[in-house]
Amino acid sequence: MSKLKMAGQVQVKKGREQSVMRKHPWLFSGAIQTSTEGLQDGDWVEVKEGSGKILGCGHFQKGSIAVRLITFDQEASTDIYQRRIAEAFRLRQVPGIIPPETNCFRLIHGEGDGLPGLVIDVYGSTAVIQSHSAGMSRDKTIITDALVALEGLKLEAVYFRDTFTEGGEYLFGKPSEIKSVSENGCHFAIDWERGQKTGFFLDQRDNRALLGPYSKGKKVLNTFCYTGGFSVYALKAGASLVHSVDASASAIELCEQNIRLNGFDPSLHKCYAEDVFDFLKRGEEKYDVIVLDPPAFAKHREAKHQAMKGYQRLNLEAMRIINNGGIIFTFSCSQVVDRQLFYDTVMSAAILSGRAVRVLGHLSQPADHPVSAFHPEGAYLKGLILQVS
Repeated sequence: MSKLKMAGQVQVKKGREQSVMRKHPWLFSGAIQTSTEGLQDGDWVEVKEGSGKILGCGHFQKGSIAVRLITFDQEASTDIYQRRIAEAFRLRQVPGIIPPETNCFRLIHGEGDGLPGLVIDVYGSTAVIQSHSAGMSRDKTIITDALVALEGLKLEAVYFRDTFTEGGEYLFGKPSEIKSVSENGCHFAIDWERGQKTGFFLDQRDNRALLGPYSKGKKVLNTFCYTGGFSVYALKAGASLVHSVDASASAIELCEQNIRLNGFDPSLHKCYAEDVFDFLKRGEEKYDVIVLDPPAFAKHREAKHQAMKGYQRLNLEAMRIINNGGIIFTFSCSQVVDRQLFYDTVMSAAILSGRAVRVLGHLSQPADHPVSAFHPEGAYLKGLILQVS
């Protein structure tokens, strides 16, 4: 073990060091007094206060978030990834974190596991790395080595994707075929090479399980269905009919594949490859249960107002076509939309609908998507279970 080589230093403005001292992992560009000339995206840097005291170390990147801090110590050692990944794996082995009959889970959840900018999802014997920062992209080989060496996790392949380039690459091994995984006993084919994010939305695992009891004997609509996660759970629970809607034809193909993979009667399920808003506006059928799981409508603060109009419209359309006494599972995964704002927006849709709406439950992300107490922004997934009459 040796100290990591730093490319330079960043000095924080007087009075702006408090967030770092409270262990918030983001240092914004507006808080920087001076920085070493010539710093490149992804460089390791020391963060210092005016007196010269080192507050921590992390990855530098030009933009609003100038440094993502990985340590709050006076130095960062070369085994930082090995230690953080091993610690995260031990957490996932705590009983209750990963349910039975499940061999897919999130191993690293960015800031929640002390590695901001990094996501690692495990699908059976394949780990998929997704980088959200230049620093994590530059350190991908070290991260892969730590994964392969991790005791207790037997990998045959490590696949790497980042948000800066198209496609991805295998950094270790290569599976003979893209296999299916099990989640709570449900089976899913995962396309981590071409699919969204790492290939599957593991953050909805607990919420998919919650949907089951509401679906028995009911007519269910799953919007923004992607590869049919909620649809599979609804059918397994005994739904009388499930309709799955997504604008992506490739997602619909995987959805249909997953329905077959689980051995359901094909007459109980129908897919629609079309825009969800168009589908809802037509309102040709009524449903007992509706799932609203859209992509992030607001990926930055400037888009928040328009996003709230989108959430209001989406929920209003669902309330319009749901049967009396029906259930809506509604979500937002936009990090810049907080829980209260989402709640208020859904309630504004309820007022416009003219119907009685009750909140039966508040939903979030599962325990393998932990949130650092010092970084509440990590609680990005918000949901409500509504009953409409």
